[in-house]
Amino acid sequence: MQARKTIYYGWANLAVAALAMVATLPGRTQGLGLVTESLIADLHIDRVTYATINLWATLIGAAFCLPCGRLLDRYGSRIVLTLTVLFLGATVVGMRAMQGVAALSIAITLTRGFGQSALSVVSLALVGKWFARRLNLAMGVYALLVGIGFIAAFPSVGAAVLKYGWRASWGSIGWVLLLIVAPVSWAIVRNQPEDRGLELDGVSEPVATLTDLTTGEALRSPAFWIFALSSSLFGLVYSGISLFNESILVERGFNASVYHDVLVISTMLGLLANFGGGWLATKMPIQRLSGIGMAALAVALVLLPLVRTYTHVLIYGAIMGIAGGVVTVVFFSVWGQVFGRAHLGRIQGCAQTMTVFASAVGPLLLAETLRSTGSYDFIFNLLAVLTVALGLGAWFATLPVRQVAHGPDRIILSTGTA
Repeated sequence: MQARKTIYYGWANLAVAALAMVATLPGRTQGLGLVTESLIADLHIDRVTYATINLWATLIGAAFCLPCGRLLDRYGSRIVLTLTVLFLGATVVGMRAMQGVAALSIAITLTRGFGQSALSVVSLALVGKWFARRLNLAMGVYALLVGIGFIAAFPSVGAAVLKYGWRASWGSIGWVLLLIVAPVSWAIVRNQPEDRGLELDGVSEPVATLTDLTTGEALRSPAFWIFALSSSLFGLVYSGISLFNESILVERGFNASVYHDVLVISTMLGLLANFGGGWLATKMPIQRLSGIGMAALAVALVLLPLVRTYTHVLIYGAIMGIAGGVVTVVFFSVWGQVFGRAHLGRIQGCAQTMTVFASAVGPLLLAETLRSTGSYDFIFNLLAVLTVALGLGAWFATLPVRQVAHGPDRIILSTGTA
């Protein structure tokens, strides 16, 4: 009699990883944006001061990625994920009693560090620790779950802020992190398949074991920089446009309701592109998929200064959503696929640091362009050129070859096309 097949435990870890990524909301620009106006009015601070605090908090918070990746590789996903959620939850709960600029600076820095930076690294690495051959499909499912989670979370939190105020709403989020997300993480997450006596990907067919690259080898690989810079440029574009989207459309004669329509269109198509990108990643090299995503981003950037009608805006939003969905899947899956699992936390931490830094610079770059030229058009065209260059670099990128491991001795790395 054949043994009854069971669902691979990696999917349970993936579900918790998606929950953890949604839990980064208090440390993300979109999440903080839900309480920005209420917070500024409550603390009696001006917008420039708040923007400056946010910039430095994001930059300092990016530094949390590197030690988080190191701890992740040393102690495993379970304890690092649980502790990170606890620290983030405690910070968010503590913000209820916050008064003054100094307290605000510390609080936003910690939410950026524990939320946007550290928790993102742990969440992504957790999936990479449990999947290899099915990593692209797993990351497509992961991206879809994260997108659905954010779609549910943003309007719910926004409505709560309007009804109960930002302090009560933010405190509730903190308690959810402390009392639900952290215990669920500890109860369900396991560091790697071997901890449960399972085969990687849940299959036992004999396959070649490949050597994993060290962090130094990854950083010396041109492929790392191509993919990291591509993801960072997307983060720069996305953060800048997200923060000033309404202003960008008003400059072209549209009202705020059009911005909301674009957000719905781009989000929905982004979700479809998440799953579609995960499927395409199983059919084509990751370099090609990255090139396609960057090409779509370049088209969106070229179109944005040209929009004149409502239809144009919707087309722009659709292409931007598709670009974001594809680029996101690439960023989620490329590190484990190309460089292996052994040092995934450190490698992903380095990449995440770059993307967080870029996302901090994006809004400032757009604001300075508007102040200097009176329009956003110049920066969009410049970013489109850079996007094309990185897209071509990704398309023709040479991946490091991970040799088949023979015995305990590690094989020397060689490079070639893959």
